[in-house]
Amino acid sequence: MLGSDYEDQVCAAARALEVVGQRWTLLILRDLFLGLVRFDDLVVSLGVTRSVLTRRLSHLEEHELIERELYQQHPQRYEYRITAKGAELLDVLARLLEWGETYYPHPDGPTRLLRHTGCGGPVRTLLTCTSCGDHLGPGDVTALPGPARAGLNHPPAGEQGPGPRHLHPRGEVRTTDTS
Repeated sequence: MLGSDYEDQVCAAARALEVVGQRWTLLILRDLFLGLVRFDDLVVSLGVTRSVLTRRLSHLEEHELIERELYQQHPQRYEYRITAKGAELLDVLARLLEWGETYYPHPDGPTRLLRHTGCGGPVRTLLTCTSCGDHLGPGDVTALPGPARAGLNHPPAGEQGPGPRHLHPRGEVRTTDTS
């Protein structure tokens, strides 16, 4: 069973979850992307307590996903802005929204429609090969061990060995023996 952190895992996804895996974090980023940038607006939109929001915003600021911008001196009040590092999570949020609309749709229809600002067309997230430009599905992707795994004496839980991991639809994962 996983503890409250992923310190012992040699995995970029686990390290990323240390930053964005807490329950409110992606919802806060969602609201910031939607233009809700003031503390009180975030409290109302999220239905979160002020103390939880304060901690989550501090965490996001500490990890440079957001920054505070003073908009009022007395009393001091801030707006929260997404940094370039935080903006790179837009595709994660968009994909999560797509997945949620597909598998957990609201009975009245989609909750958000993502549109290209330039032409108004629908936005869809896709895995794309940076070499050939092909659009990929789970059956088209192989996960290879990276340099950080070279010194591991044992495979992490769930892995059968150091070989390539072919990802397949319906949750199947197959390991190819490279010996």
